[in-house]
Amino acid sequence: MNPMGIVERVRRWRGRRSGGDLMLRLASPDDPLAALLLDDTAGAALVIDRAGCVVRGNTALRQMLQGVCAGQPGLLAEPLFHEPLREAAWDEISLVLAARAVGPRSFASALSCGETDADGQPVRVSVVPLLQPDGQVIGALLRFTDISEQRQLEAQLAHSQKLQATGQLAGGIAHDFNNLLTAILGAADGIIEREPAGDTAEDAAQVRASALRGAALVRQLLAFGRQQTLQPRILAVNEVITDLSGLLRRLLGSKVRLELELEEPGRKVRADPTQLDQVLVNLAVNARDAMKQGGLLTLRSGHITLFRPLAHGAETIPPGRYVMIEVQDTGEGISPDILPRVFDPFFTTKREQGGSGLGLSTVHGIVRQSEGFLAVESVLAAGTSVRIYLPRWDGAEVAIPRVPPPAALPEPLQEPAPQPLARGVVLLVDDEDPVRRLAERALGRAGWSVLTADSGEEALELLAGRPESAPKITALVSDMVMPGMDGAALMVEVRRVCASPELPVVLVSGYAEIPLRGGLTAANALFLAKPYSLADLISALDKATGKGVAQNAKRA
Repeated sequence: MNPMGIVERVRRWRGRRSGGDLMLRLASPDDPLAALLLDDTAGAALVIDRAGCVVRGNTALRQMLQGVCAGQPGLLAEPLFHEPLREAAWDEISLVLAARAVGPRSFASALSCGETDADGQPVRVSVVPLLQPDGQVIGALLRFTDISEQRQLEAQLAHSQKLQATGQLAGGIAHDFNNLLTAILGAADGIIEREPAGDTAEDAAQVRASALRGAALVRQLLAFGRQQTLQPRILAVNEVITDLSGLLRRLLGSKVRLELELEEPGRKVRADPTQLDQVLVNLAVNARDAMKQGGLLTLRSGHITLFRPLAHGAETIPPGRYVMIEVQDTGEGISPDILPRVFDPFFTTKREQGGSGLGLSTVHGIVRQSEGFLAVESVLAAGTSVRIYLPRWDGAEVAIPRVPPPAALPEPLQEPAPQPLARGVVLLVDDEDPVRRLAERALGRAGWSVLTADSGEEALELLAGRPESAPKITALVSDMVMPGMDGAALMVEVRRVCASPELPVVLVSGYAEIPLRGGLTAANALFLAKPYSLADLISALDKATGKGVAQNAKRA
């Protein structure tokens, strides 16, 4: 007889029979129509008697269990559940079998899929009592829904929330710490400027060097927290890798060979060139450390078009067109228990060698802030591959306002500068008193007439109270993050009050929140990251106003 004909007959029979008859036939171990009916059920299912023994299981269940004791009739059903969750699962089922539960029950658990599956098969279990016409429980129907994908999404969400919370904490700490470092650097510069020689100057130089090391650590925290102010440009990926290869060969040393496998024609991305270089350098240095006896480091470029989401560990890459950069080594590899944690902040396996645990978390933060994704694959004793997926750029190159990056090692003012010419009136706004006082003194020595305020509201009151005969405001220097009005909003208001829509502005901050970055696209607006040296501040203001060149020409 045609099997499809049997199924159709069962369906018709199911429609004619009462619910009680269906339950009785499902609970009967010798009913062939009940077996066909169970196999016709969508999803994995199992019928057990009141003692908890298997009456029958369907084909979908056997496939889910991969043939491991897949519901053999007469055996207890309890061992089908994953051992750590077995007792809790059976307690739920026992409530139904003992008629202590009203109606069906549902709970999450896991099925045992053999010794090779350490975590079991995650499922949601629905337990429906099978009743005689008099209402007595004679067994139960168990239906299993695979929730592996749901568990994976929950794990990804939890990981993402943990990183987001840690990033927000890191950003907040970095903002306050940068204000302290700015004051320390400014005070050290002032001491060195006044006393360029002697023990005092040496002590001030040591303080300054320590502050710069702290600033480097804060920049890593900001990168991890995705709170840097990026300066994106249209980059040819192959050119970036080729230009960086000379530096990488020096960093890798003689034991590690570097090879480039660049796809032609090359593709373009929109990213910050300095940050992309930092990502590749960090990955290359990590690869070098994993190849203590030497090996091969390969940098590849390519492209990929995704038509559906691609899951890689905790990352899910959405559909789109991407440029792929791969950093592959032949090192010792990463063990499976460590691999999910490699991008966690402050996690390191090189604590004895001075590792901070921020290198790879910095890489992750930079790539994600650039709207990219990371995927890591590793085999012990065979090597590791890290793939970077950045959105492919197919549009025309656009003009990006260039802002002065924070100098890695800004030089202090070693000698008293000659008496500068008057440069104009600058409105200086910062809610940190030490930073504001040091900046005021430095700008005054550089020839600026300085008006100060500790908030945006006070700055606007100051402007409103100035007589019409007073010199006009030449430039604005403002912290971006302040209580009340922020720097971006203050810039708009000062330009309106001064009737100068292109008033030169320097916005400074220990970090830049995304909603405030819109101010950087305005004309004559530059961003200066804290901590900055006093020389950095003067240079940024000169660049914003164009006065540096003019002053030099007048002196000549």
